[in-house]
Amino acid sequence: MLPAARVQKKVWMLTASRILSATWVSPFIGFRCLTAPLLSKLHAIPLRSFSLHMIMEQQASPYLSGMAEKRALEEEEEEDGTLAGSKRVKLEWENGGSTAEEGSVEVKEGEEEEDEDSDSESFADMMKHGLTEMDVGILKYVSTHEGFSGILKERYSDFVVHEISKQGSVVHLDDLTVPMDAEDAPIDVSQVLTEEQKQDLEELQQFKNKESSVSIKVIEDTKEKRTLLHQAVKSLFPGLETKTEERDGGKYIVAYHAAGKRALAEVSAAPAPRKHSWPKNRGSFCHCVLYKENKDTMEAINLLSKFLRVKPNIFSYMGTKDKRAITVQQIAVLKISAQRLAHLNKCLINFRLGNFSYQKHPLKLGELQGNQFTVVIRNISGTDEQVHKALTSLRDVGFINYYGMQRFGTTAVPTYEVGRAILQNNWKEVMDLILKPRPGAEKGYLVRCREEWANSQDPEAALKKLPVKRCVEGQLLRGLAKYGKNNIVTAFSTIPRNNRLMYIHSYQSYVWNNMVSRRIEEFGLKAVEGDLVLHGATAVPISASEANQYSIHDIVMPLPGFDVMYPTHKVGAAYGEMLQVDGLDIDNMKHKIRDYSLSGAYRKVLIRPKDVHWEVIAYDDPKIPLVQTDVEKLEGKPPPTFSNADGKFRALRMDFSLPPSTYATMAIREVLKMDTSIKKQTQLNTIWLR
Repeated sequence: MLPAARVQKKVWMLTASRILSATWVSPFIGFRCLTAPLLSKLHAIPLRSFSLHMIMEQQASPYLSGMAEKRALEEEEEEDGTLAGSKRVKLEWENGGSTAEEGSVEVKEGEEEEDEDSDSESFADMMKHGLTEMDVGILKYVSTHEGFSGILKERYSDFVVHEISKQGSVVHLDDLTVPMDAEDAPIDVSQVLTEEQKQDLEELQQFKNKESSVSIKVIEDTKEKRTLLHQAVKSLFPGLETKTEERDGGKYIVAYHAAGKRALAEVSAAPAPRKHSWPKNRGSFCHCVLYKENKDTMEAINLLSKFLRVKPNIFSYMGTKDKRAITVQQIAVLKISAQRLAHLNKCLINFRLGNFSYQKHPLKLGELQGNQFTVVIRNISGTDEQVHKALTSLRDVGFINYYGMQRFGTTAVPTYEVGRAILQNNWKEVMDLILKPRPGAEKGYLVRCREEWANSQDPEAALKKLPVKRCVEGQLLRGLAKYGKNNIVTAFSTIPRNNRLMYIHSYQSYVWNNMVSRRIEEFGLKAVEGDLVLHGATAVPISASEANQYSIHDIVMPLPGFDVMYPTHKVGAAYGEMLQVDGLDIDNMKHKIRDYSLSGAYRKVLIRPKDVHWEVIAYDDPKIPLVQTDVEKLEGKPPPTFSNADGKFRALRMDFSLPPSTYATMAIREVLKMDTSIKKQTQLNTIWLR
């Protein structure tokens, strides 16, 4: 029998490994909050006892079991977004709303037990290898108020993002109707399908039919009759797709599921359904509003394309959104009808598509004016006076426009180090940084893949350790297996371009953060001679006589590149010194490979949010939602009410708008005065727990 202390450690490590297995993803994708309720459960400490709770984590992929958020328990769902047959990892904790036994852990069937050894690292030990804000140059604050603690993203519904369109309007999902034209006109199906055929199709639609498809023989075959049958099936049975097949000298309309695990597996080998002509008087792009819960934009696009059986590149959007959040944004889809898109509302969980219209143009990245945030910080420790001072400063002064921690990854190998190696043209270092073993928190299969690579340097052997091949490591290994280890540049190019560029953008962000901290350290919050301001798209230095005409809100700092100007004071020289230490020449930022040549850009030093509003909410039930979503409004559900002014818990609800490429976490950092890195927050909570 194990000693009690050892048993406790084994339980903690099993749970921690499951958390990591369920949640850790690419360093490129935002952050999530590893919340205090989870830690308090694991350590048997009451939630309200925590003094510091903003533990930032890579965003995970848990789903809830219904569209109207059953916000008690977040569960990881199967990859295809459906609920049927799913086996989930369940993490139950206090204030998490579980209905299962306290502290239970249900492991996926067939999954190995990982990292359960009694000598395994604790979660805090694993996170000690991560980055802090200081490591990436996030050093300064602009406000003088006293900071306070609170829980950020205790529930993903505590972080709501609405896109602001290029016309300046806030994007909402408020209309689920489908625009109709002659192509989509309703048909009288009573004269087209027999009752027996309708029953078979209904059973197929509801997965009650053991067969993978239903075939309808075309009597008196004509093109018009076949078209009528296609339209009848699609209009009566959303989610089913149809195609025409020839058998035994006759023609059949074959109906099957447009999406779903079984349908995708069985139909993938079949020829694609016949494409019908797109009406000439209809815009080629169906624009709509995408409402999603707890998935980032690329995940959502990939899932939608999988269900529609199309390539993801027919989708366009103006910006990517956080994962651990409820987000509302516009998307456009090339030559997919609003009817087909609306059908997905019946197939997918925690998604809604609406506000359909047909346009002649796609959407372009960066066209948006910004994002509107509604953020709830629960269980705050600050007094009403502290909150007022903090939010007044945020509204009137703003915050330093740092790149947030999610820009740099969470493992012991920061993404900016890979970017630096790319710019140095050191391709062996690039390969090693991406593939080498590293301490800290990672999924078990990645650990085994890295170990295999370190031992054998065999890309095919390492690939066999990876069940998920779409990760950056898998893509690079496939490239190495195909092109050889002596052709790393070509192998690296098999990684999608945006992911490759994120490495060098991370390095630019790292330099910018350090330089803006240096600028504020040297000159404070006033404009000085040598600072840069924008005249249109051109940056110009200001003279001593002009300095009084500008404020810190006018000052920009460059991201390093070959087509930017640097400040003419001592901070401008510091850019060159920093790059020189990294083996780079500030006067030669053009790379041998055009994709990796950095032109540079300018970024405001301070950002002042717009439309800043806040309120302190007192409540008794920690499970209660504190924000009403667009879907809840559509369903006619009343907004949350807070009648008890003396509630046990206090939450700060903040509303504000930010321009594109600005990090809401940095605004929240300014309010709370807390390091937002996973490493620091884990250390602080672990110290308190001792």
